[in-house]
Amino acid sequence: RPPANMEEKRRERPYAKRRSSTSPPRVLAVAVAVGEVESSECSRRPPANMESSRALAHLWRLTGPTGLTQARAMLLGRPCWSQHQTQQHNFSSSSSSVPEESEDEKKMPDHMMSTIVNGKEVWVPKGSSVMQACDAAGVDIPRFCYHPKLSVAGNCRMCLVDLENERGMSPKPVASCAMPLAPGTTILTDTDRVKKAREGVMEFLLLNHPLDCPICDQGGECDLQDQAMHYGSDRGRFVGQKRTVVDKNLGPLVKTVMTRCIHCTRCVRYAKEVAGVEDLGVTGRGGASEIGTYVNKLMESELSGNVIDLCPVGALTSKPYAFTARQWELKPTESVDVSDALGCNIRVDSRGTEVLRILPRNNEEVNEDWISDKARFQYDGLQRQRLNVPMAKGAGSVLKPVKWEEALTAVAEAAEGVSGEDMAAYGGKLADCESLVALKDLANRLGCETVQCEDVGQGVPDADLRSTYLFNPTLSGVDAADVILMVGTNPRVEAPVLNARIRKAQLEGVPIGMLGEDVDLTYPTTHLGGAPPLSAKKNADFSLALDQARRPLVLVGANCDPAVMAEVEELFEKRRETIEDGWNPISVLHQSASTVGALDLGYGAAPKAVPEGKKLVFLLGADEIDVPEGAFVVYIGHHGDKGACRADVVLPAAAFTEKHATYVNTEGRPQHARRAIPPPGEARDDWKILRALSEVMGHALPYDDLRGVRSRLCEVSPTFERIDEAPQKATYLGPKHKKGKVGAKTVLRTTIENFYQTDVISRASLAMAKATQARANQ
Repeated sequence: RPPANMEEKRRERPYAKRRSSTSPPRVLAVAVAVGEVESSECSRRPPANMESSRALAHLWRLTGPTGLTQARAMLLGRPCWSQHQTQQHNFSSSSSSVPEESEDEKKMPDHMMSTIVNGKEVWVPKGSSVMQACDAAGVDIPRFCYHPKLSVAGNCRMCLVDLENERGMSPKPVASCAMPLAPGTTILTDTDRVKKAREGVMEFLLLNHPLDCPICDQGGECDLQDQAMHYGSDRGRFVGQKRTVVDKNLGPLVKTVMTRCIHCTRCVRYAKEVAGVEDLGVTGRGGASEIGTYVNKLMESELSGNVIDLCPVGALTSKPYAFTARQWELKPTESVDVSDALGCNIRVDSRGTEVLRILPRNNEEVNEDWISDKARFQYDGLQRQRLNVPMAKGAGSVLKPVKWEEALTAVAEAAEGVSGEDMAAYGGKLADCESLVALKDLANRLGCETVQCEDVGQGVPDADLRSTYLFNPTLSGVDAADVILMVGTNPRVEAPVLNARIRKAQLEGVPIGMLGEDVDLTYPTTHLGGAPPLSAKKNADFSLALDQARRPLVLVGANCDPAVMAEVEELFEKRRETIEDGWNPISVLHQSASTVGALDLGYGAAPKAVPEGKKLVFLLGADEIDVPEGAFVVYIGHHGDKGACRADVVLPAAAFTEKHATYVNTEGRPQHARRAIPPPGEARDDWKILRALSEVMGHALPYDDLRGVRSRLCEVSPTFERIDEAPQKATYLGPKHKKGKVGAKTVLRTTIENFYQTDVISRASLAMAKATQARANQ
């Protein structure tokens, strides 16, 4: 509806200049020099008469443009200059003066600044954006393209706000994500102009968006839906043909419906800045713009699934989860990932007795906002090849289902007459700390001292000193390191989330050296050779950076030879005087979730094969240890993998999503995994199986519930009393490994051959099998 007259048009545009005689008085007289000047226009409008012109020119010659603005600001009662500057220029006014600093302002540190958001004063760090100030004030600002972990793009324009300072209101709404906060700024987020602007932006975003919300997997958790309801209009004015875009093939994990894309470029910035693979980009211009790979290829990243969480609409969704469930049908459970040794915080969404998806939880000290593709998509392996009934070998050496009483009795009969020296107990990659301590207590009561854990690196010299096998600077300490040296490790496949953190440090200028196999880590490194001896002098620039480093970090693969570990310690022993007090540079990167917990409980490193002469072997989820013929094998686990095929008795256990358990990550942080779904069939918690077995064997363990088991954990290691707390940074105490000889042709490399299939869950996962096949065919 067009306005009836110009006066009504001005009322609809509150930011327009009002020059009518009936408008509120906005003209202020400057006491001595300025004359009649409109406050909102500052010095843009010429003076009304010759007297004002001479006065303005005289004031300009005396103080410059800053003094002119200062005088106007004083008369408006908006001090944007310090009191000292005001007294220096001899500005005074009978009606207003610069107020003195309050007590709260005097107490605030120098790096903070104040602003007013919708009438509420907040203090934020200097250099913050307008959006960050609004977030600090608790004011919700709509956004699509902005993400705190990515660079600022300013594409969507949904975060528009009004700014006001001593010069008046901003000519038009500004994008709060890209606007730095200036002193003396007042932020207004609920004006009519801002509401009108957001409504217009939302109308443009919905211009070509398809109306397929009923079949979209993002329905119920879509930012576009929520903000359209809150900030959009009840009708649209577009009646033409909506454009369509061809879907892109990013692989078997990420599904694309590019017609829904609103070009926020979150996925493009994530792929370039975090994942380190520049596979995504924007092609075309204007209405022909598209996001894709330009050429037909897969997204070659171990962190590709995070674009699903970043996408604010349904353009990028999970392919295995497609058309499975709605968000309101799922039960969320906070837990911990066990696919690697990082212990990433996750949220397990389940419905009934089935896990339907896994999402990341924010933890700045561990995984920030990301998880690996294996942690996200391997959950379908929890439904395949599961052990759900006890089994024992009968006639013909074939495993047959039996009752729990029969299975436990068979184990007790096999243990009769067997001495402790002829027994062995091995923990697996996914074993939790409760089951590990129960297995060790049972083995010790039977007289068995061979208690070991698979996938414990041979480079761990002594489990009595915790700093010899931990990531001592902590995971968040990577951000504080000033030089990084990697020895015999590949964090891209061993811990992709840690690799992204190291990449962030490299982008900030931290030099990174690599001794071992020369692989693509998604960021440039200085290759120092593939085999020992270790010498930083192979590259002069990196050697100089290492000599001058105050907080060096050496990332050592857990499977490095002890002689290599000794060389690493000798390298830093020579530079001990330059290392900052309280900083321990040795960082051991383990590969399995159970390793650090097993070492805390006194487990040793398991060999690749059980020694000859062992008559009774307990396998607690250990599937990669060869057992000689003639030994009676008791397998306690949740998947029918290699260990169950060799077992004489199989006792079905619960997976990590089906029990309350404790895991310790590679930096020594204990974390709790919570039960999301019940175990299948007759499966039970591992420690409960061992408790029942101990009673049948006549050596009952002294705990009957979860609280008792965790009390036992705290008795063995006080570390388990501080849940979700990283250990205090241990001071570097000098070399702990004995020197030895390493073959000159021994290339240091990781033991992981296939990132997508490293344990029993991922090997049973159909999604991981498809990802493996797609990577091989790429």
